[in-house]
Amino acid sequence: MTTGLDVAVLVGLQAAGKSTFYEQGLSSRYELVSKDRFPRGARNKQQRQMRLVEEHLAAGRRVAVDNTNPSPREWGPLVDLAHARGATVTAYWFPPDPAGSLRRNAARAGRERVPDVGVLATLKQLRKPSPADGFDMVREVRFDGRGGFEVRPEPPHTAGPPGYAPGHSDADEGGH
Repeated sequence: MTTGLDVAVLVGLQAAGKSTFYEQGLSSRYELVSKDRFPRGARNKQQRQMRLVEEHLAAGRRVAVDNTNPSPREWGPLVDLAHARGATVTAYWFPPDPAGSLRRNAARAGRERVPDVGVLATLKQLRKPSPADGFDMVREVRFDGRGGFEVRPEPPHTAGPPGYAPGHSDADEGGH
């Protein structure tokens, strides 16, 4: 696949930093699709999301899908659509930190705040994405302690200690 098209699928709990990561690291290169931006009473949110992703890809634009996307049930159709359009699919995995997500979520106001039970229900469904799920690349995203993020490819399964990824620098991610 050499189209340069990519679908970035953000995978993680509510209040894990996904939207902030999009703004800091992807917004200059990717169009955003998020069910959170749909009206609260909108119907057929999944169909609407898929239509918007399809429209962006058809127009030759990269797209980031900023939802919890906790399992293959949610990300599978995105992977299939991207590949059907000749795009690669990159999963951005935000390892779960339930206490941190609940703390950050509690600081939210209005519609932004999710009931704690919603965060905990997502945690039960949450599964780490892998290339076996059809992703062309899986990148792990963590807070860097300085208001930004550290992004690294999924560690190789046969070489080096956990987290070791030879030949990668944060510069590859635009410093985010």
